[in-house]
Amino acid sequence: MGEAIEEHTVGIPAAAAAAAATTIGSNSAAVDDNKPTGRFDHIWEIFQKPDARNKPKNPIGLLRLTPRQAYTFSVAFLGWMVDAIDFFCVSMAATDIATAFGKNPSDVTSAITTTLMLRPIGALVFGVIADRYGRRIPLMVNLFLFTVIELASGFAPNLPTFIGLRAVYGILMGGEWGLGNSLAMETLPVESRGIFSGILQEGYAVGNLVSALLYYAIVPHLGWRALFWISIIPAVITIVLAFFLEETEVWKQSRQAQASSSKRYYQVVIDMLKQHWLRCIYAVVLMAAMNFLSHGSQDLYPTFLKKQHGFSAKQATIGTVVGNLGAIVGGIIFGYYSEYLGRRRAIVICCICGACFIPLWILPSKFSALLAGAFFMQAFVQGAWGVIPVYLCEISPAAFRATFPGLAYQLGNLISASASQIEAKLGEKNPLPELRNGARVPDYGRVQGVLIGIIYCCLFVLIIIGREERGKSFSSAKSAEGDGFADDDASTTEKGASGRKHSTEAST
Repeated sequence: MGEAIEEHTVGIPAAAAAAAATTIGSNSAAVDDNKPTGRFDHIWEIFQKPDARNKPKNPIGLLRLTPRQAYTFSVAFLGWMVDAIDFFCVSMAATDIATAFGKNPSDVTSAITTTLMLRPIGALVFGVIADRYGRRIPLMVNLFLFTVIELASGFAPNLPTFIGLRAVYGILMGGEWGLGNSLAMETLPVESRGIFSGILQEGYAVGNLVSALLYYAIVPHLGWRALFWISIIPAVITIVLAFFLEETEVWKQSRQAQASSSKRYYQVVIDMLKQHWLRCIYAVVLMAAMNFLSHGSQDLYPTFLKKQHGFSAKQATIGTVVGNLGAIVGGIIFGYYSEYLGRRRAIVICCICGACFIPLWILPSKFSALLAGAFFMQAFVQGAWGVIPVYLCEISPAAFRATFPGLAYQLGNLISASASQIEAKLGEKNPLPELRNGARVPDYGRVQGVLIGIIYCCLFVLIIIGREERGKSFSSAKSAEGDGFADDDASTTEKGASGRKHSTEAST
């Protein structure tokens, strides 16, 4: 698996490789030639101290973008946020929807499972379209259809219709992340990718918070249907903003390379898979672990607070809000420091620190202590997630930068969709020893702690055996390797990755 993420300088002439090894940014330190050279150097590298000469830049300076860059990133962020708002509207209003249709809440939550299962279809369909025809139009179509489905959900006459609409929504939600991520990362300055990666990913947490606020402001007064009708407003605004987007220069260059190639698209896909099949498998397995970490630490936690500790629904909501605040803080901080520490090293730190906070997350009996645990747990869980958008974009083959990250993300999500159900079943089968009101109480805390501990260990191993391409140029002329548009890869880095070697040996 250590070969899964091969270097982009594979197979290039020696002179080009030497040039690639020396083409690093002004803030980077030179490669340390005293380090051992070999196929597994990347594992050794992650345990080394970051080069002191590669110092973090002022985050305020990194946040300064050109008007076009700021506009493009804002649309990408809003697109992910509005998707999250609608996704969490279902979980927030599950009891109300069940009552309206005369069903059990568990029947309504099947709509959530259906949404998660169909997301890979959207990632594949919209990703391929975006890679071939541009990001702007597919993003607008995605958001428009999403708005129609969200509006129609509020008019659903029965539960089967509602679940059918949520199935279509799952396809649309799966397509949005890859579109927005590629659009943002291809537009941002290289040195700002890390911090904006963290901000972009936490659009999901912001959407969760907004959906909670909308629920408590709308449902008690206007009912659950109005929640879906009113929540389309941010989506409509995002569609209008997306209309004025421009295609990225990176995609335009990639399109020129495609147009000048004699190969058909399916031949390009086959060539990419032949060269990067291990990379593709690695990305899916990594995202399965990341999604298990996210769903396993979030989905059942409100139930854990209410059933195992006896806290009120309001207190459980407060716990969710505090956890999301921690997620936003962690995502931005570790996204920023990944520019200095490296993508993989930042995630490894989150794994170690997050595992240390598992006891505080599940063991205390006081609500305030559990809130502190929820904050720090989500800070490290989403701290790792804050690195993922830029990490996947940088290891993606150039011609598949919308398809590769989005499809890997959503296939991993599909694999981990049952995380909360696994925790719930195991908690019910292993109750607390003492009875409460004459009934057994599921031990959700212990199950969550064990599962998250295992996932942290698995993620730790996956990260240290993988590779990263921090600061990689997205110029298609320099990163066409393996995409079928060029035989050689002249990929260089615009910004140095301290201590990272640009290997010329084959890694397949």
